[in-house]
Amino acid sequence: MIIGVPKEIKTDEFRVSMTPAGVRELVKNGHEVYVECSAGAGSGFDDAEYESAGAKLLENVAELFTKAEMIVKVKEPIASEYALFKTNQTLFTYLHLAADKTQAEFLLAKGIRAFSYETLQIHGRLVLLEPMSEVAGKMASLMGAVHLGRYQGGSGLLIGGVVGTPRAKVVVLGGGVAGKAAAEVAAGLGADVIILDINTQRLHYLNDIMPANVATLYSSSEAVASLLPHADIIIATVLIPGAKAPKMITKEMLKWMKKGSVLVDVSIDQGGCFESSHPTTHSNPTFIEEGIVHYCVANMPGAYPRTSTFALTNATLPYIKDLAKYGAEQICSEKPEMLSSLNTYDGVLYNAAVGAALGIPSSIFH
Repeated sequence: MIIGVPKEIKTDEFRVSMTPAGVRELVKNGHEVYVECSAGAGSGFDDAEYESAGAKLLENVAELFTKAEMIVKVKEPIASEYALFKTNQTLFTYLHLAADKTQAEFLLAKGIRAFSYETLQIHGRLVLLEPMSEVAGKMASLMGAVHLGRYQGGSGLLIGGVVGTPRAKVVVLGGGVAGKAAAEVAAGLGADVIILDINTQRLHYLNDIMPANVATLYSSSEAVASLLPHADIIIATVLIPGAKAPKMITKEMLKWMKKGSVLVDVSIDQGGCFESSHPTTHSNPTFIEEGIVHYCVANMPGAYPRTSTFALTNATLPYIKDLAKYGAEQICSEKPEMLSSLNTYDGVLYNAAVGAALGIPSSIFH
């Protein structure tokens, strides 16, 4: 198969979808890989490394899309890239369609065979979302701590305090991969942390492995509301695969919080867990509403692209190899687990959660 790796052009996105080592594996398996010039520069990979791995470099991105049977990206296509795609081309990337009806309509109208990283489930795990969730979770506590700073609009409270002073109270909504990572970092910085989740088995696990300054609490609207007046940082990591994130905190509830508190919405790619959230960028990461600092960067791992690119390729490469070997036509019969990754195929939507979120009819793939 001919595989194309374009440069990511979303604002402040420096990741690349494949390391040179990943290219080498695909070439070794008999595939052709085209990489756009400087695609890996933001992650610290130069063109010579890709050439040495067997990639063919192209300066013209339109030529890359024309040649490639499959496009492998990090982030969803943005409007300026739509015209580059060919009808029935295969796409493998993060899509987050539940919060992006325009993109969904484009993929359907163009007949793109789109497989998403974030909906692929193996034994109940979102295996291609997990590495970026871990990066975003760890970042969430770091960014929350920074934006508690007075010059960032926060209350001026140091997250871990010092001797004789209070430390910050951090609330983590969701105890999955991102929530666990966020709690670990916040606890390591010295905060008092509470993790909320509705999965009691997960709460038992977290209670067993977390340090003494992390508590667990069964999540409910009442539980969340009771914590708002006391929280200094609230980190939302709740995810429903393929669907829009649930709104855990309404705009009205912001009035119950302390001025200068920080909300970090890790779930913003799926629409966000706070009603007041809207996507931001690394260049302009926050806004303030009702005196509360909102950090809602839609591609958080893009801030640490080298780590993120290594972690992403480690996770995605086996599935990229399978797609390249079998093609979109056979992959779901040869590798049935890929059905959960399939979002659109030849003008039909095959993800029920996305369909429900967008009001678009979905089908079952046969």
